[in-house]
Amino acid sequence: QVQLVESGGGSVQPGSSLTLSCAASGFSTFYYGLAWFREAPGKEREAVSCITPTGSPDYADSVKGRFTTSRDTAKNMVYLQMNSLKPEDTAVYYCAAMYRYCAKYVSSMNYWGEGTLVTVSS
Repeated sequence: QVQLVESGGGSVQPGSSLTLSCAASGFSTFYYGLAWFREAPGKEREAVSCITPTGSPDYADSVKGRFTTSRDTAKNMVYLQMNSLKPEDTAVYYCAAMYRYCAKYVSSMNYWGEGTLVTVSS
């Protein structure tokens, strides 16, 4: 049974940091691009980051310089380190996997987690 399970969300103040983790099971992430998406209230789900099977990351302009994604293929894990958080980062964050590549499109992903909520508020 394929599963992606996110953890690490929470409620923090602006300027704080959080690290999200995503544990994959039921398949090997070795050949998969691993992405993070987010969905804010009333908005469409958008791509935040993706890291290719070979470890090359890409980021949305809105998080470049603040967020860092990494992967541990041996552990079937992907991470999102989020620094200098802003209220506009408030969203449900989803982990997703795409076979062989990275993409920014929801429809391109093969597997999804159920999400973890990040709230940034003073």
